[in-house]
Amino acid sequence: MPRPPATLESANYFGRLLTLVWLSLAQLVRAPSHSRRADAARRSARHVLLLVVILGAAIITLMYALDVAEISLMPPRGTPGLWWARILTDFGKDEYVLCALGLLLVAVALAAPALRGVPRATLLGLGTRLQYLFLSVVLSVALGEVIKWIVGRGRPFVGGKANAFNFQHFAGTEAYASFPSGHSITAFALAFAVSAVWPGARVAMLVYALIIAATRLVLLAHHPSDVVAGALVGVIGAMAVRYWFAARRLGFAIHHDGTVVALSGPSEGRLKRVARSAFAP
Repeated sequence: MPRPPATLESANYFGRLLTLVWLSLAQLVRAPSHSRRADAARRSARHVLLLVVILGAAIITLMYALDVAEISLMPPRGTPGLWWARILTDFGKDEYVLCALGLLLVAVALAAPALRGVPRATLLGLGTRLQYLFLSVVLSVALGEVIKWIVGRGRPFVGGKANAFNFQHFAGTEAYASFPSGHSITAFALAFAVSAVWPGARVAMLVYALIIAATRLVLLAHHPSDVVAGALVGVIGAMAVRYWFAARRLGFAIHHDGTVVALSGPSEGRLKRVARSAFAP
């Protein structure tokens, strides 16, 4: 982590806050330094290729074999009894997820300059992880928006009938923004990112992502292939950001075989050294 100016500890609160923000941004764009980043890149590329092949085949199969049948079985849009699905689906809305993560980042940035020693180092470590979660969702959602615009797939029953191949490329309208599912992108990007940082939450986050994907089908917002495509985009986006962080030794380590793993919490002695020498998440 970058070493702050020698006058950091004597600076006032706002000076420390500005230093924190500057160093937090600078560390994200600095040149990669991990000696095993090439191994991690090759391993990640193999995993991405495998995901694209497997889920790509599933998407094509669903478009031809299941999409029309599935949406024909769903209740009509606006059915009063689906109030629960409309509530649950908002937990996968990108604006809400990014707002929550952004507020947590702001809270860390505001609190850290007022702390010293172990509490500061612990909070800054959390800040790094929150940065990873936030950027994973941002990149995945941005990529999804570009794909939506290019593909221009009509949402279920747009045009008056069930048609899995209703496309208006580059339409840029909400009615033709079905592929991939934005909620699915957000949910799976967040699920992968949280699981990468805290592996113990893997099952809970997978359940969360699957529930969000299911609500999009029940509410006739998307076809099954749309939510699978969203899952693919979300996971790939979070994987790309994880590699970016690992290559800069931020929150992740790279093993000799190229495996990227989350850094474990440092000991109290290590925390004290970090708190004295670093001032960025």
